[in-house]
Amino acid sequence: MDHLLSFYKNRLATQNVLLQKVKKELLLSSILRLVVFAIASLSVYLLIGNTQLVFGFIIVAIALFLFLVSKHTDLQYKRDKILALIAINTTEIEVLERKFHHLPDGNAFKDPSHGYSQDIDLFGKGSFFQYSNRTALPQGSRALADILTENAIDGIEAKQEAIKELSQMTDWRQEFSAIATLVKADASTKAIGVWLKEYVPYVPKVMRYVPNVFSLISVALIAGYLTGLLPGFPIFIALFVGLVISGVYIKNTGKLATDTGKLQSTFQQYQKLILKIEEVTFKSQLLSEKRDAVVSKDQKASKVLKEFSRILGALDQRSNMIFGLLGNGFFLWDLRQGYKLEKWIADYGTKVSPWFNTIAFFDAYNSLGNFAHNHPNYSYPKILNDNIVLNSVKASHPLLDPKKAVPNDIDILNEQFFIVTGANMAGKSTFLRTVSLQIVMANVGLPVCAAEVSYNPIKLITSMRTTDSLTDDESYFFSELKRLKYIVDEIQKDRYFIVLDEILKGTNSMDKAIGSRKFVEKLVGSGATGIIATHDLSLCEASDDLPQIRNHYFDAEIIDNELHFDYTFKDGICQNMNASFLLKKMEIVE
Repeated sequence: MDHLLSFYKNRLATQNVLLQKVKKELLLSSILRLVVFAIASLSVYLLIGNTQLVFGFIIVAIALFLFLVSKHTDLQYKRDKILALIAINTTEIEVLERKFHHLPDGNAFKDPSHGYSQDIDLFGKGSFFQYSNRTALPQGSRALADILTENAIDGIEAKQEAIKELSQMTDWRQEFSAIATLVKADASTKAIGVWLKEYVPYVPKVMRYVPNVFSLISVALIAGYLTGLLPGFPIFIALFVGLVISGVYIKNTGKLATDTGKLQSTFQQYQKLILKIEEVTFKSQLLSEKRDAVVSKDQKASKVLKEFSRILGALDQRSNMIFGLLGNGFFLWDLRQGYKLEKWIADYGTKVSPWFNTIAFFDAYNSLGNFAHNHPNYSYPKILNDNIVLNSVKASHPLLDPKKAVPNDIDILNEQFFIVTGANMAGKSTFLRTVSLQIVMANVGLPVCAAEVSYNPIKLITSMRTTDSLTDDESYFFSELKRLKYIVDEIQKDRYFIVLDEILKGTNSMDKAIGSRKFVEKLVGSGATGIIATHDLSLCEASDDLPQIRNHYFDAEIIDNELHFDYTFKDGICQNMNASFLLKKMEIVE
């Protein structure tokens, strides 16, 4: 971990140096704009008697000032991106120091009806999502949650190659995330897609030509006036006519400007994200295929989006009162930009959603690549197609502090079922979540917390945290029965690894023992593979009749009136329980 801390601290120091440099450039830019404004004001004052010179000087001054404003905006963006990179590297340092509970926890992605998302600390406070998520976009977070809950076992090796490649591209990953962090969207990508699909044009087709002809006439009249060849009256006539033509459509143009005003920043930033994807030639098949979705033979998506962003910016100039008056009066500005927008929507509107989805994919995979980079000692599972389901050497849970975690070997074959007993707090539940998370991570393509792993891909299904439902008027016991029924139904359709923690807790001990035994027999009879943790030692007797069942346990010892755990996964049945001892130790009972 020390070399990773040094790595991120060096990057942080570099960005802080760049930040100080760009701050100086911003100060100089502000002073330069002030100087230009002062010189322009003084010149107008000195030339007040010469209308033609004043008019010409004002046009030049406005053009220069707008150029300087544009350059200043670029510097501000550069500063903001550096600040984002500083935040990114600061976060990595904090997470390496096990400080990550302030990050987004993905609690909204919990789904009690899902096969495992609620049971294995995948989402919520202190979850794997909170630990690993580095997405910067809402749709990227959703994409990452979908990847973690997909429960798909196809293409694992292709996913591994993609994650390996991204893990080595720290500069690219952080640049992409920094740009994505700066996306300030007033509308979701889904809403943008709907708006583009449902947009109804209003600009007449003839406006493809009219603004150009009108602009040429206006420029000729202005040039004639400035050179003394024409009086000023025709200029005012042209201005009046232009404002009348623009005024006919001002209501529709105003609505278009309001709607697109929410899109400009999004498209501007997304264009930069697309450009980051286009500038790299990926080696892995999965990343190459995703990149190809935004890079066609005819035209790159970044250029198309940049053009749309440019048109949106041009239309937004109407909000400047002086520019709006002169632009529409002399150049039919609103109708010119309105026509361009509508043509762009007609040509590319249906392609925007797939481009957004590609960006969300890379935002999500950035997190996976970052996770792999930060865990160089983890192992990518070797994908097999034999009797082994999971063979993991020195496996541990990734959320446990490596300095304190006790690794265990996991070796479970196809259609084997483990019954795990043990004292309270001895490590049963942590073990179940370790196995579950190893399967989820392996299916996603991530390296897992183990020295070496062999894996025959299998889907996961769990029942560990059933809750009652007051809104559905369900008891805890009925909710649990529904969950068990769901498991039984699912294993008839597909191959699953089943993880159960103390089932049938909502009934009496004898009924629980009988019911648990019958349920395990049902699973084993269906050829299921999995693990069940229980305090009911009688359930272990099932191994006498069913050769597929193996008994394992976690132990606890009382030494010098203190409880000690070794958190080691062992063969056999636990004989030491600790509830009575803890009740006395905590002076709850005598």
